[in-house]
Amino acid sequence: MEKYVTKVLLVEDEKVARDTLSFYLNTIFDEVTIASNGAEGLNTFKEQLSKNKYFDLILTDLKMPHKSGMSMIDGILKIMPEQRFIIVSAHKNQEDLLKLINLHVLGYFTKPLNIDNMMQILQKVKKEVLSSKLDNILDKDLIKLNEIYTYHKIKNKLYNLNLNVKLSKKELDILKVLINNMGELVPVEQFKKDVWGDVQTNDSAFRTVMKRLKDKVKDNDFIISHKGYGYIVEMPL
Repeated sequence: MEKYVTKVLLVEDEKVARDTLSFYLNTIFDEVTIASNGAEGLNTFKEQLSKNKYFDLILTDLKMPHKSGMSMIDGILKIMPEQRFIIVSAHKNQEDLLKLINLHVLGYFTKPLNIDNMMQILQKVKKEVLSSKLDNILDKDLIKLNEIYTYHKIKNKLYNLNLNVKLSKKELDILKVLINNMGELVPVEQFKKDVWGDVQTNDSAFRTVMKRLKDKVKDNDFIISHKGYGYIVEMPL
């Protein structure tokens, strides 16, 4: 998998705790952004979101000036309900704990901080973040063509269940044209232009490669031929 940069927002008003948490967060995560109160934290979150960026984790105190951590969390969840949080607090307030149960809170650190315990939880959270990111990438880029075949857009690979279907470069190029135009009828001339770079390419050359491709997906052929017009891969249901 392509390296994914993990990003954390730390919201803490106490300088000593902020410096300590920042140091340890930087040993685990790739980027750590700091805010000194809830209002600043919410504004930072919104600024990043306006740039189509977001934080994998927000670590925040609850009792802060200008805007409490709980108020900040409420504001963020209205914008991004799936946002993950870790809470830092000098006390475990029962009312706060009850409210946090149904939120995306992955941990609760009490001050003074237990470094060993904190590091274990942060390492675990990072693994969860990366695992979730991988799942999202796979879900986004893996196209289900039918009950048997799937196609991975980034890797440009075809799978029969979990097995990679070995295709030649021209077969893959034809498949890619079909996938990029999924749900649309692709005329033979477009294959010649996109795959061979020449609309004058001999028809027999195209038909030979297309036949080889269709033979390799005969278990449940998803490439539909419209004689005299072209080929189509229907949009998955």
